[in-house]
Amino acid sequence: MKSLVVYSSRTGNTRKVAQAIFEILPEPKEIHPVETAPPPDEFDFIALGFWANKGTADEAAQKYMKTINGKNVGVFGTLGAYPDSEHARKCMARVEKLLEGNHVHGGFMCQGKVDPDVVQMMAKVAPEKHPMTPERRNRLEEAKLHPDEKDLLNARTAFEAILEKL
Repeated sequence: MKSLVVYSSRTGNTRKVAQAIFEILPEPKEIHPVETAPPPDEFDFIALGFWANKGTADEAAQKYMKTINGKNVGVFGTLGAYPDSEHARKCMARVEKLLEGNHVHGGFMCQGKVDPDVVQMMAKVAPEKHPMTPERRNRLEEAKLHPDEKDLLNARTAFEAILEKL
């Protein structure tokens, strides 16, 4: 089985998770940022990583998703919200919908630091939707500590389980 890890990363969070997943994949395997990723055609399994933007995968990841058809896929993403939150679940569901026509075998979501420019933009564009409450400030501060070693272990474990299904 030839595997490909493709990731889109704004702050380095998704890249870290991608590298952790890459470590556990059997040879032959390749890893690429989405900007230089090869076409998915020659691969049997694709691990696709994104950073959450507006409740779904970022634009670069979405563009690459459109090139994938009829493949075995595992998805992983990073976001400022808690990975077990309703927001994270909805984000993953939207990503899986974007991958219709493929066999999505599972996924992994991880909290990660949010680009300060994104936080600032959200406050300007939709202050009523994204007010800087004490809870939100605490969550964003906590997000700066992720992905940590436990998160990376959980990503490896999640993708080991995906590989067992194949």
